[in-house]
Amino acid sequence: MSSTAERAADRGPDQDRVWTVAEHLDDILGHVHPLEPIELQLLEAQGCVLVEDVTVPGALPPFDNSSMDGYAVRTADVAAATEDHPAVLTVIGDIAAGSGDLPAVGPGEAARIMTGAPVPPGGQAIVPVEWTDGGLDSGPVTHMPARGSDPHGGSGRVRVFRPVREGQHVRTRGSDADAGELALRAGTVLGASQLGLLAALGRATVMVRPRPRVVVLSTGSELVQPGEEAGPGRIHDSNSFQLTAAAREAGAIAYRVGAVADDAATLRAAVEDQLVRADIVVTSGGVSVGAYDVVKEAMHEVHFRKLAMQPGKPQGFGRVGPENTPLMALPGNPVSSYVSFELFVRPVIRTMLGSADVHRTIAQAVCPEGVASSPKDRRQFLRGWYEPATLDGPATVSPVGGAGSHLIKAMAHANALIVVPEDVTQVAPGAEVDVVLLA
Repeated sequence: MSSTAERAADRGPDQDRVWTVAEHLDDILGHVHPLEPIELQLLEAQGCVLVEDVTVPGALPPFDNSSMDGYAVRTADVAAATEDHPAVLTVIGDIAAGSGDLPAVGPGEAARIMTGAPVPPGGQAIVPVEWTDGGLDSGPVTHMPARGSDPHGGSGRVRVFRPVREGQHVRTRGSDADAGELALRAGTVLGASQLGLLAALGRATVMVRPRPRVVVLSTGSELVQPGEEAGPGRIHDSNSFQLTAAAREAGAIAYRVGAVADDAATLRAAVEDQLVRADIVVTSGGVSVGAYDVVKEAMHEVHFRKLAMQPGKPQGFGRVGPENTPLMALPGNPVSSYVSFELFVRPVIRTMLGSADVHRTIAQAVCPEGVASSPKDRRQFLRGWYEPATLDGPATVSPVGGAGSHLIKAMAHANALIVVPEDVTQVAPGAEVDVVLLA
């Protein structure tokens, strides 16, 4: 049997049947798995999923420190302080953040202290500088003079106009977390606050599942890069930008290759050239039944299928190259490719990432306008605008634009997909529908 005949025989069963959305997705997810954990520097781990429980190695903060710029005092010395009869204390020195050699505060004494600086021995509370004369022998001040302009501000006397209770304006050791506490649980997605916590704990690296690398290619000799003039019969390539951005929003590191002409050898070479930096390859276009459907011609490892859905009937999935890299072949119409990405590619990215939320959230909403018609035996995904429930009424969703798979403007103004099941041919106005939330 010739290689061409062998390929046709391999793909024959897929071409002869119509797959449901669930069947196609289950088949894809059955062939992918989370990426192996690696150790990354903190900023390189942003957006990754933690694979280890992280415990607090020592108390946080590690010492009692001041939450205000002011003066460390003994509470008894300022208990009777008022604006008319301030407590007058001797200032024994400055304590800046990072200070290690701390003066002891005795009766009738105060130490000038900065925010974050360790509380000295004998200091029971912090008087904010605004409750003092700042050592200027006057009324209340609003701030301390800069050290450079007032090098003697840490000596002399200070008038205190208000009392403080013990522990006031002091951040005590371990008040954020005690040693041995669970700081972050495995499965946490590392955002800015989580990375800040890891840094505060002294961690320079962390074990995570890396973000999948996704390579995006558009196919079609009619495609022109944005910024270039589109001549007769030509259009600007939008899919590669839309799908690359969608992959990044899903948590991947995405590389846009751009448009590849309708030539099987050229496409094959482009895909093989990109495998070195790809955990997933995503193509758009060239998967239908036309004479120039180049992805079907070039990628014989890929199984091409007809799905009972609209838009996005033609789909392809396979594993290519020496590492069996997943290749997702999506239809070329902009709406079809984006809907296909949300239903099939995004779950693959989230699975590889090791995320707990693989699928988009599905909500229920009232559709006031209804849907006049939907194709029998196909699951339709209509662009919609979703409004959450309020005290005055339930969540609602309204169709945006028509059902055409080329209407990319409508897609840009949608935040949800309205799902019309295969056995439903119309949705009555005011009926409740399932909605895939896109944000």
